[in-house]
Amino acid sequence: MRIGALKDSYGADQALFDTAPQRLWLALGAVALLAFPFAASDYWLYLACLVGIHIVSTTGLNILTGYTGLVSLGQAAFMGVGAYVVALAETRLGTPFLLNLLAAGLVTAAVGMVVGVPSLRVKGLYLAIATIAASFILHFVFQNWTAVTGGTRGLSIPPARLFGLELARPFALYWVIAPLTCLMVLAAANLFRTRIGRAFIAIRDRDISAEVLGIPLLRYKLMSFGLSSFYAGVAGGLWAYFFRVVTPESFPFVYSIFFLAAVIVGGMGTILGGILGAVFMTLVPEALKLVVGLLSPWMPNAVAILSPVRTIVFGALIIGFLILEPHGLAEIWRRIRRFFHLWPFKT
Repeated sequence: MRIGALKDSYGADQALFDTAPQRLWLALGAVALLAFPFAASDYWLYLACLVGIHIVSTTGLNILTGYTGLVSLGQAAFMGVGAYVVALAETRLGTPFLLNLLAAGLVTAAVGMVVGVPSLRVKGLYLAIATIAASFILHFVFQNWTAVTGGTRGLSIPPARLFGLELARPFALYWVIAPLTCLMVLAAANLFRTRIGRAFIAIRDRDISAEVLGIPLLRYKLMSFGLSSFYAGVAGGLWAYFFRVVTPESFPFVYSIFFLAAVIVGGMGTILGGILGAVFMTLVPEALKLVVGLLSPWMPNAVAILSPVRTIVFGALIIGFLILEPHGLAEIWRRIRRFFHLWPFKT
């Protein structure tokens, strides 16, 4: 049973890791992350890097949708902006790796704030449609601004280099993606201990009441769009360095559905939910590939139906979690923790 958790100050109550067991699990998790690349195969390192990229982007979308209550279906397009910024900076300017990622985040944040302007007047379904429109506009730019984006051929970029070391293989990229992912998740968690984060939550709960209390809606809504897009831009930059080729087809609309599904499945309005949702939704296609591989001897066209089946599964997961567990995987995890906090006593 959990004991010794009495808080005697406001600072202690707001601490991210307020008990010794939490700090112990955090240390064990850090050790596991450090040891993982030495024990894992290239396939699992590939998945770990991809999960890290998805966690960054999902966390950004969770800031906007889960904490501020603004629905966006343009996260993949924002990732595309970040990817193209990195590709152009790397191939034409030759600027450093980390500076390119920062530029990708800042440029994408600016684009996201422009897209977020309608959020002052519209919300819900109408705002979702506005972000869909922005997504298609950006995709049109990616495909037709040939002089900059390379059109349908896209852009190829060389491997990232950091301190003179080439980051070409998943093993090398893991040591950049994993720390950046942890840093950005920690920053998001700390954000909601500040007045900015609390303003986001107030807007989500009741925007009119928040405005009456003195919260400028336009400023904070645009700030939320900017932060969410910054995360998407950094994720897109990491994606570009990871796959080393950027094309318009790399960021389809279904990719935005993927991130929305990750937020809903993981749990809206929780940092843990973004992590769990990104991990779960990244592993779902891999599980589908395994099933397709097993069915191939009996179904010759199994590979051809993988893409539409994946979209159907994403939609089914969204509907299923909204009906059966609207608070997502994070709530399931909380119930498990609560059981062991009180064990062996019954609630």
